[in-house]
Amino acid sequence: MAALRGRVSAFVRDRVMPCEPVLDAGGAAARTALRGLQQEAKQAGLWALPLPVEFGGQGIGLAHYAHLAEAEGASDHGPAALGSGPLLDVRMLARHAGEHVRDRWIPGIAAGALRSSYAMTEPDTPGTDPAQTATRAVAEPDGSWTLAGRKWFITGAGDADLVTVLARTDAAERGADSLSLFVVPASAAGFTVVREVPVLGAGGQWEIALDGVTVPSDHLVGEPGQALRIAGERLRLGRVLRCLRWLGQAERAFDLMCVRARTRQHASGPLADRQLVQQMVFDSLLAIRSTRPLVYEAVNRLAAGDDARLETGLAKVAAARMLQQVADAAIQVHGAAGLGPDTALPGLFRTGRAARLLDGPDELHIAAVARRVLRGYGVMS
Repeated sequence: MAALRGRVSAFVRDRVMPCEPVLDAGGAAARTALRGLQQEAKQAGLWALPLPVEFGGQGIGLAHYAHLAEAEGASDHGPAALGSGPLLDVRMLARHAGEHVRDRWIPGIAAGALRSSYAMTEPDTPGTDPAQTATRAVAEPDGSWTLAGRKWFITGAGDADLVTVLARTDAAERGADSLSLFVVPASAAGFTVVREVPVLGAGGQWEIALDGVTVPSDHLVGEPGQALRIAGERLRLGRVLRCLRWLGQAERAFDLMCVRARTRQHASGPLADRQLVQQMVFDSLLAIRSTRPLVYEAVNRLAAGDDARLETGLAKVAAARMLQQVADAAIQVHGAAGLGPDTALPGLFRTGRAARLLDGPDELHIAAVARRVLRGYGVMS
């Protein structure tokens, strides 16, 4: 596994990172560059490492893939270039979708020929309370479903071929049992990409509108009312994968900081001789080394099939804070150069700040973990 991780790291460093300016810009040039990287990954035997073998992946389980996810995640584009990006969609559809949807979509997604997205949050409802979802799905007499509503902050929706949409299937109810998931082809009548929603100035997130979009009955994922149970499976794994990738990005920022400290010369010597710089190096290393065991504890519990909600909450908050801290320190050591386009640091810092909101804000996880811990303590007599 160490040798494979070395190969993944080298591919991300030597092939993906040099393409980041083109990939970040989006558009036709980005799509062409990504397809080229994906072909290289296939030729190198690094394609779709965690995806199921039956769909063309290499079937590496979470406990082993976790170490590779760190290496892939050093670049935001690493997972897409190496074919592991759609892991959550492939697992969700393979476990819960009907045969027609699985046969129609999963092979193309796993091969990189089709792109998928997941639409849960909405402009006018709090993302921390999916029970307030306003998007509606109405059952038609022929068994099909008609969806209406709006979703936003959807990764990759601008050029997605299909989007899995959370919608309310019982207009009279507001609880979890009234929510369902649907696979919606982007080519369906009434499906509209409204706009790109920049995150702190960077693209990649989108808003969509569903204006009377009709999908067949077999495009329902799972049974009606099962959306939050299925989404919970997806979110727990997704949060851990994000944490692993944030560790990879923090290591990248840390390396940039240390190289800058050693090579930047002042009249009195290199920055590395300054105690304040040494303090930032120490604090950053401490943050990385303290966070990694929390993340891998969550990985191990998930891989074993155990309840990992507490461990995932701890890991998610710690990893998000850690990435923001390390990227910020690296920018400080770089000075003005850390704010410009010549290093990856602005993007790494942006990811770190957004991480504290992605997949639930810090406050949500803090409260959930604290409640779970406190329930274990009885009232002392």
